[in-house]
Amino acid sequence: METKPYLIFKQNGLLWGVAVGCVREIFFLPELTPIAQAPQAIVGAIDLRGEILPVMDLNLRFGYLWQEYCLTDSAIVIEWQEFRVAIIVNEVSEVKHIPEEAITPQLSYARDKAEASHDFLAGFARCGADIIMLLNLDSLIRYSPHKTEAEMPVSASGAGSLAASDKVEGKNFQLEIEPKLLAEDAKVLSQPQLFCPNAAPEEKAIFRERADNLRLLGDRENSAAINMSLAVVVLNGEYFGINLEVVREFTDIRQVTPVPCTPDRIIGNMNLRGEILTLVDIRNVLNMSADTKSLSKAIVVEIEDLVVGIVVDEILNIIYLNVTELATIPAALNSANREYLQATTFYEEKIIAVLNLQKLLTKGGVVVDEEV
Repeated sequence: METKPYLIFKQNGLLWGVAVGCVREIFFLPELTPIAQAPQAIVGAIDLRGEILPVMDLNLRFGYLWQEYCLTDSAIVIEWQEFRVAIIVNEVSEVKHIPEEAITPQLSYARDKAEASHDFLAGFARCGADIIMLLNLDSLIRYSPHKTEAEMPVSASGAGSLAASDKVEGKNFQLEIEPKLLAEDAKVLSQPQLFCPNAAPEEKAIFRERADNLRLLGDRENSAAINMSLAVVVLNGEYFGINLEVVREFTDIRQVTPVPCTPDRIIGNMNLRGEILTLVDIRNVLNMSADTKSLSKAIVVEIEDLVVGIVVDEILNIIYLNVTELATIPAALNSANREYLQATTFYEEKIIAVLNLQKLLTKGGVVVDEEV
């Protein structure tokens, strides 16, 4: 049975999928720089390691009302043929391998096929109890209604619908526009050209820090300095950093099967798209109290031939550091912890302990030696 991997994300409470082969990278939404005379759905740009990349708001692209952005929003960098663009999504979930026979290309709405020529949907996928809408990247990136500003309605009066004249390839046709959509369109067009104007000062600072990290990473890559990217996670209220070089993916925890006759740090096994993933809790190795009552998130790491899921309370952010920003382990830390910590740094005025996962997994008694 042939399958194809899709990156699944949530937008407005709905599940969407985009082909993994077109995804270049994912990061939390940074501060955007507004662009003059850009299409309505392009809400700004970012400096991604020296490349100025346009950022698309899916809500506006789909014709929905503009919404305030949140710190939990993410940006997915898409490359389609010669085009590269980042799309804003509410939450990135996981990668799913979807069989071809589980995909329905189109749904019939008893309408003229010509109306669907700019459909942003490539199909619908059945995944258990979920229906996932698959993006049509060609239409999403390329389609334009060929509408000038002079032809765009900004107000409507009376009931019913308003007929607006448009031209395509020299031919006139009538476009039916509901007054409600016109009102929303006018509200979108009146949005201030400022990024998150209603955000709290601390939220603006985080958005700005993310943008600086993306930009500075390019400067560091062009220098002789050695760089490090970390996933910032929370364990029992304390912040830790995990080197992204060993991180394969982030995933939700569900349907854990306990493994008998194993140390208590082995939570159990989970089916991850057909792969049996062992979940481990590293807190007791770090002399922290373990709490497995609320298992929600795991970071899948791969070190040499070992693949395990590290259970965490929360995944906060991805940060980029120069090694000069790392400090040695304070002597005040418990000696049992020091062996498995690589360095410390700061994140939002809090100390992050950077984990030495390779030593922790191989020498910390986390991995069970199956040899007798």
